[in-house]
Amino acid sequence: MSASKEAICGNTEKDLEKPALGCFATRYFVTFMLFLGMANAYVMRTNMSVAIVAMVNHTAIKSGEAEQYDDECGDRDIPIDDSQDGEFAWNSALQGYILSSFFYGYVITQIPFGILAKKYGSLRFLGYGMLINSVFAFLVPVAARGGGVWGLCAVRFIQGLGEGPIVPCTHAMLAKWIPPNERSRMGAAVYAGAQFGTIISMPLSGLLAEYGFDGGWPSIFYVFGVVGTVWSIAFLIFVHEDPSSHPTIDEREKKYINDSLWGNDVVKSPPIPFKAIIKSLPFYAILFAHMGHNYGYETLMTELPTYMKQVLRFSLKSNGLLSSLPYLAMWLFSMFISVVADWMISSKRFSHTATRKLINSIGQYGPGIALIAASYTGCDRALTLAILTIGVGLNGGIYSGFKINHLDLTPRFAGFLMSITNCSANLAGLLAPIAAGHLISDPSKPMMGQWQIVFFIAAFVYIICGTFYNIFGSGERQFWDNPEDDEQKPALQTTITTSPPRLSNGSTAPAAISSS
Repeated sequence: MSASKEAICGNTEKDLEKPALGCFATRYFVTFMLFLGMANAYVMRTNMSVAIVAMVNHTAIKSGEAEQYDDECGDRDIPIDDSQDGEFAWNSALQGYILSSFFYGYVITQIPFGILAKKYGSLRFLGYGMLINSVFAFLVPVAARGGGVWGLCAVRFIQGLGEGPIVPCTHAMLAKWIPPNERSRMGAAVYAGAQFGTIISMPLSGLLAEYGFDGGWPSIFYVFGVVGTVWSIAFLIFVHEDPSSHPTIDEREKKYINDSLWGNDVVKSPPIPFKAIIKSLPFYAILFAHMGHNYGYETLMTELPTYMKQVLRFSLKSNGLLSSLPYLAMWLFSMFISVVADWMISSKRFSHTATRKLINSIGQYGPGIALIAASYTGCDRALTLAILTIGVGLNGGIYSGFKINHLDLTPRFAGFLMSITNCSANLAGLLAPIAAGHLISDPSKPMMGQWQIVFFIAAFVYIICGTFYNIFGSGERQFWDNPEDDEQKPALQTTITTSPPRLSNGSTAPAAISSS
């Protein structure tokens, strides 16, 4: 049993021999396709925030109230408004409904798809979900022009429903395809697609809005709709649920993966241990780390452009490179630190638990400290942007920290656990712009001081949740995901000659069984 437990953590006395397939291994192709899928998902998620600037007729919605700016930086005489008027007279409140409609659809499908994917498999839910998301992108211009605000909200809501499976199903597929000693870099490679998609979406959407066809902004949804549709069809054709069901995978690679994932194929759909999960402190460590990350990240992602515009009088949308620079830093750092994390584990100098906690500390304490520092930079635009870029960059450590930790705790239920934590985290993330909006809405108070409060709250959320993870987190496979317990199920229909003892970790020792 001790040997089995060591195999869970990738700490066997003798490492499994890797098949000599190099970069042409099937699991790397699966990883690449999941990376492209994650990039597509974030393109679909963020393109509306760029498109709506070109869609709205800013002149038509201007009222007697001027937009609020800070005058504490007296040397800032930089022009602010470089937007072009669009077709729709939607005020800020209506724009808020449009931008949030996608996320309501996205959030409510997390847990249902996590459960369904565990029972019926992940591949089809992921492929067809993204296909629905991509096809409905073609309907965005039609809905906006024909159905107005609420027609557009309905289409975006359905797009969110289609994108719901992306994270839990991706996590479930990684659990079936990626050996424990490769999870950091493969998981980081897949989830770095989120930053890659943002890097591609922001500048390209701006170019399409200005130079595209059918009025500019509609071409954003047509172009990315085509890309998403092509990916979805290719994913459904060329990717398979797991190594055992893949018809052309090299037998050496199949054996290597299945042998490293202890008990992955014992039963196809074991029951989810709800009670054990609810009582699991390592699960709550991931949950709070995920929620804290999303709150802080959404503060950075949604409020940074507003801060630059209102306080530092610097419009990020005038320069696509600068607006995507923090996400480029996060992408590059996440890839670098993932290699370090896998080396820490493979070299056996650090345990899975120590590795996850150390790397996650960089990913959560780093941006927390950067937010505190940025709140004291005053009117120095270059220094503020540099600090926040470094902060967002360090945030990439979470992909080799809590974000992949579900696979360590429970490879077979990782998708379900991710659906719970991702749903909760997105709800926490929705609070970030609401809290910031209330804090900076009082014109009687110095705006820089109000923004300092916004940054401090996000920083403390980062640090407190990261600390909770460091105290209660674990990189060990949990006793309630023990395949040997599944192997005892046939004993219900056999005669047990010896009562099997229960081990300290909750597993069942092999018993002498004879056919009845």
